[in-house]
Amino acid sequence: MLRYTPGQTLAHRLDPRSKLAFQFGFAIAAVTVIRPEWTLLMFGLGVLSLWAAGLSVHVALREYWIVLATLAIVPVIAGITLSFPFFDLDSAIGSAQAISRVVPVLLVSAAFVYSTPVRDTRAAIQQTVPGKVGQLLGVAVSLTVRFIPLVRRDVLQVREAIRARGGDARSVPDRAGRIAVLSAARALSRSERLSLALQARCFAWNPTLPRLRLRFADYVVLLSALALALSPLALRFLS
Repeated sequence: MLRYTPGQTLAHRLDPRSKLAFQFGFAIAAVTVIRPEWTLLMFGLGVLSLWAAGLSVHVALREYWIVLATLAIVPVIAGITLSFPFFDLDSAIGSAQAISRVVPVLLVSAAFVYSTPVRDTRAAIQQTVPGKVGQLLGVAVSLTVRFIPLVRRDVLQVREAIRARGGDARSVPDRAGRIAVLSAARALSRSERLSLALQARCFAWNPTLPRLRLRFADYVVLLSALALALSPLALRFLS
């Protein structure tokens, strides 16, 4: 599971607020504009973001392989028809083009997760969104980022335990049901222990978070985010 890794790259030194803004601007630009050459440009920016974070494209795609595999099935389903010839190639191609615009967004997201500590992400959210709403969002993101890798590890352990006990001889639905039930039980147990741990540590809604400071590079990234967010309007106006 992709997680924060300490480093001294350009992305690691950026303020998390500028990186969040760049993600939003990039997502708007990548998903809104429907042009093949623009999608290629977004792929280039996504790869550049990975390079700035010191993360290889191979590792990023490997970590998101489940998401990518799910997305790859969508064009096949979109092309299936109930009448002859039972597969509409144009619909499948249109769906594939739409799906391809999501992949660059995943690359930028991978660069953010890899280069941003959870505490910094929470601080960025709470300092950007005021009041209890910001605190709630910050806590939710912080706990989710920490909790998901543990749940994923539990699922893998359950799968390996079933396989070690001869589970490969069972049918796929039976194995899937066992994995789902046991994984859900472990997740609920972890959530109860997490709640108890938060109470024992006197969990605070507004703890002392790291101080954030925008530097020159952050302002450049913020301007890039604004340019990306406005690019669909500019392209429509120019066309």
